[in-house]
Amino acid sequence: MIEDEIREMLDEISTKKRRNYSEMLRQIDLHIGQDQLLCRLWKEDGITQTQLSERLNCEPPTIANMVKALENYGLIYRQRDALDARVNRVYLTPKGQDIKEPIEKVWRKQQDKLLDGMSSEELLLLKKLLKKMADNLS
Repeated sequence: MIEDEIREMLDEISTKKRRNYSEMLRQIDLHIGQDQLLCRLWKEDGITQTQLSERLNCEPPTIANMVKALENYGLIYRQRDALDARVNRVYLTPKGQDIKEPIEKVWRKQQDKLLDGMSSEELLLLKKLLKKMADNLS
């Protein structure tokens, strides 16, 4: 059935993309997901771990582990909220700010590899179809 073939192709693309992406991130000493957490902080530095969990659609223990690892790498730090001592806010260090460019380079390389050889028309159609698929899952 064609639907099975499409599902299998999407699975294959996802697996290969994840493996390739993981290898590229390892070259800058990161793991999958950590780049997304850093990206969120580039947009909203100083948000709470709960907010990170919500924004990244990840379970709180996953975020806690990522925060701890990134803190150990010297890319972020936690600080108690000035108004509510029960709340920890997460901030980028200068090193965390500086890794933005290498991460964006990984993202561009990954996307360029994925879309290599596609025409503008194909890219527009692909974008339209992927949006429809994403909407279908919402």
